[in-house]
Amino acid sequence: MNDVINYFQSIRIRGLGWLLLISLYLFANQPILIIVYIYLAAVMVVRTWLAQFPRPAKLGLTAAYGLLLALQIIFISVVVFPMRGWSPVYFPAKILGVIIILVPLWVERFVTTNNQTVFYLPTVEEAATVSFDELRQSADKLSDLMNTAAEAKDKVSVAHVKTILEDLPRHSSVRYINHGTLTNAYFDAADATLGDTNLYLAVSNTGSAASEMISVFTRKQFNHVSLAFDRDLETIISYNGGDNVYPPGMNAETLEFFHQKAGASLLVYSLPVTAAQKEFVIDKIDEINREGSAYNMLGLVSKHSAKPNIMFCSQFVYKMLKMAGVAYFDMKDGAVRPTDFIEQDYYKKLKFEYELKF
Repeated sequence: MNDVINYFQSIRIRGLGWLLLISLYLFANQPILIIVYIYLAAVMVVRTWLAQFPRPAKLGLTAAYGLLLALQIIFISVVVFPMRGWSPVYFPAKILGVIIILVPLWVERFVTTNNQTVFYLPTVEEAATVSFDELRQSADKLSDLMNTAAEAKDKVSVAHVKTILEDLPRHSSVRYINHGTLTNAYFDAADATLGDTNLYLAVSNTGSAASEMISVFTRKQFNHVSLAFDRDLETIISYNGGDNVYPPGMNAETLEFFHQKAGASLLVYSLPVTAAQKEFVIDKIDEINREGSAYNMLGLVSKHSAKPNIMFCSQFVYKMLKMAGVAYFDMKDGAVRPTDFIEQDYYKKLKFEYELKF
C-alpha cells in the first residue's frame, strides 16, 4: 500500500494547478467539468501512444482512461449535480468531482514508475490495506492542510481569483504573442554594462494576485525571479504577464512592478561572469525578442514548453544561465522555482547585494 500512496503523492501539483482546481470548484458547472474530463482523457491517450510504452501497456492505459472517463461523467451526472440546490452534501461531492480530474495522471505515474513495462491497477486487497501509522500520517497531513487553508484565507480571495481568470485570455502556452517589446534603448543600456562582469538576480515578493495565491501552495515568500545586467536594476527583465501593458512573455520590468502590496520586497544578488558570457546572454535575449515569446502558464503545472521561447520566470533565468555556462546548480529548467536560485547555491557563487522593501 505504501507504493500505491507514493505513486499518488508523486504527482506534485504546483501553484497554478491548485489555482485551476479551486477555480473549477468555485465556478465550473456540469458541462465544463465533462469537457475537462474529456480533454484530459484525450491528452493522456495521445501522450500514451506517443510514448515509448510497450503495446500491451498502451492498450491497457487507453482502456483505463476510457473507463475512468465514463466513471467520472457518471459520478458528476448521477451523484453530484442532482444534489445541487437542496443537499449540503453537494459541496463535498463537488470537491471529489474536481479531485478525480487527477486520477488519469496517477494512473500514468503508476505505469511509468514501473519502468513502463507492466500495467496494473492496485488490487482490492492493496487498496484496503491501510495501517494505523498510515492513518495517523494522513490525519497529520489533513491537519496541516487545514492550517494552510486558514492561513490562506486572505490570499485566496475572490478578488484574486477574478483578477487571474480575467487575465487568462491574454495568455498563450502554444504560440508566441510577445514580439519586439524590448527597444533598442534597452539593448544599448545592457551593452553599456559589459564593463561590469556580473549578472544580477532579483528574487521578489511582489504581492500580485498570482504571486499571492502561488505562495499559499509553495509556502515560499518569494515567487518571482528576474535577471539584470546592472546593479541598479535599470536593465531588469523576466518573463511576466506584461502588467496589462505588454503581452505576456519576456518583458523589461520596473521597480513599480514589484510594489503591488504593502511589505513587498526584493532581494538582489550578483553572479560573477565574464564579459563574453554576459554578452552571450544579451544576444540571446535579443534573439528571443525578435523571434517572439509567451508566458508558460501551463508549464507551471506540467513543467513542459510547447516552444523554446515559451517560459515562466524561473525557467527563463535558469535557461539563460545554463546556456551561458554559468548555472551553479543542476536541475531541469521547467522544475526550477524562484527560491531555488538561493537555496541551491551550495557553492556560494552568489553574493548578496541588497534588499529593497516597499
